[in-house]
Amino acid sequence: MNIDDVLQKARQIWGDDKLTLEEIIVRLTVNVGDISRLARDKAEAGVLDESELKKELGNTVFSLIRWCDDLGYDLKECLKLAAAAQRSYIQKRQASH
Repeated sequence: MNIDDVLQKARQIWGDDKLTLEEIIVRLTVNVGDISRLARDKAEAGVLDESELKKELGNTVFSLIRWCDDLGYDLKECLKLAAAAQRSYIQKRQASH
């Protein structure tokens, strides 16, 4: 499944309504909270529900693709910017060691 397929599938599920930045951040916080709960459960009980973690990570990625589109951003451009920023971060970190 490529990015365009994911976006098309997301639009089939959610329709064409667009969320605002404020609406997106609330939902993203819920996703992060769900992942945090799984990490806490692992820390406290020593058991990780990997199936649930996979679902929550996938849910976050799936939603972020739609949310970039909701805000009118080209996802491929967003990914290129992110890759460049991460590459720059690693280079700066390695240079300081």
